[in-house]
Amino acid sequence: MAKKSKPAMMKVRQIRSGVGFPRGMRETVKALGLRRIRHTVECVDTRETRGMVAKVPHLVEVVE
Repeated sequence: MAKKSKPAMMKVRQIRSGVGFPRGMRETVKALGLRRIRHTVECVDTRETRGMVAKVPHLVEVVE
């Protein structure tokens, strides 16, 4: 049987509040799984996730 490798992961941290920004940006931050400032989540490193992070670079940062 083929050995399954673990998917590449990346840590994303919210650094700024979404208040005062368009609804789509707030929903993108929520879709990443972030709930509050300085909250860090570990996401699978895919093109879709990278695109979400690129949409709100002023609200989140990639850690590590």
